[in-house]
Amino acid sequence: MKKLFLAAYAVIIFLGSCDTKQDTTKDLLVTSQVKARIDSTLSSFVESGNLAGVSALIYEKNQEVYYNAYGYADRENQIKMDRNTIVQIYSMTKPITGTALMTLYEEGKFQLDDPLSKYAPEFVDMKVYDGVDENGELKLVAAERPVTIRDITRHTAGFPNRADIPGLSAILEEKDPRSFEIDLNEMARRIGEIPLWFQPGTQWEYGQSVDVQAFLVERIAGIPYKEYVQTHVLDPLGMDQTRYFVPEEDRARMSSSYRRTGEGQLDQMPDEEAHDFNINEYPLTPGGFGLTSTLDDYMTFARMLVNKGEFDGVRVLKPETVELMSTNHLPDSVTERSWLPTKGNVGFGIDFAVRVAPPKSAEEMNGIVGEFFWDGAASTLFWVDPVNEITAVLFVQLFPYDQIKLHKKFKDAVYGKYQPAVSTN
Repeated sequence: MKKLFLAAYAVIIFLGSCDTKQDTTKDLLVTSQVKARIDSTLSSFVESGNLAGVSALIYEKNQEVYYNAYGYADRENQIKMDRNTIVQIYSMTKPITGTALMTLYEEGKFQLDDPLSKYAPEFVDMKVYDGVDENGELKLVAAERPVTIRDITRHTAGFPNRADIPGLSAILEEKDPRSFEIDLNEMARRIGEIPLWFQPGTQWEYGQSVDVQAFLVERIAGIPYKEYVQTHVLDPLGMDQTRYFVPEEDRARMSSSYRRTGEGQLDQMPDEEAHDFNINEYPLTPGGFGLTSTLDDYMTFARMLVNKGEFDGVRVLKPETVELMSTNHLPDSVTERSWLPTKGNVGFGIDFAVRVAPPKSAEEMNGIVGEFFWDGAASTLFWVDPVNEITAVLFVQLFPYDQIKLHKKFKDAVYGKYQPAVSTN
């Protein structure tokens, strides 16, 4: 009788452990149903001819819950999009630069509200654009306060970035601070000679702020930025596929770039043109763009963030630093925010957009309050969702940038379409 009881008890324990395992699976947001929805969404883009190739990788609660790839990295040569495909991540370089900068912050090398000019006299006594006079001459006023380091981490510095500002855009073109042929020191000198577009801290406007962050890292650390980010971020995380320069032996894995010219119409751009920055070693090592990566390499970076600065036993940032970076730093007084509101109800932290409220409608970009994220000019995207412990990376190489169709539908596939609350009245 005792043996029978023990056998029955063992069966109960076994079944209980199985139930526990099943319950854990049920707790995941990315279920088999969600995976099928993501597959359907991504494959439909390729089948419609609106993408040549796409890949996506999602981790939840420290485990891989989704990977798939559709279509071609190089349609002309019939090379499939793959997990190991190298893509140009453009502005997804920015959060990596911010991470490098904040390692110096942790060492007490600067404070966020320090004037930039404290470390870089190139930015002393900046002048601010005040329109043009009747003769088309630039009108300038003194900056009401210095550009701070916080300004360059949240895009409120005032650096001009458009071709349609009367008088000011011409100076920007003449100085050419984006030239690949100059180094970061020369870039900073040229930026410092261009009047600010608006008073520091009064508007959100994309510009060369994160390139200036890379320059600041170089200035404070006393070593080239490329070397610093390699030794303090990329190497510790084992991100050996994240590089400015792609050696010849790896270029067959680089995705071609595509330009959508109409519904279902794609033109493949010549690789020598699209890949120019990454197959030639230029003096410029920008903080705002320029890196290439693979799905798994960039996912490592994202997982470090969701794990509060640590990955696989290696700590890159302190938890409180990651929290600082992923907190909204835009005050309500900054009402002019360019195109930032198209990304949802978001503010901006240190090189991340930060969601501060849920979607108000089905048309708004989906997402979870507390998530932080950024994307790239070739329509790449990543986000960190601390609430669900989710990290997601989406890789394509598509111009013009596609947020409305691609990013919106991908996030809807992951989280489910927005459902307005039902009134109980």
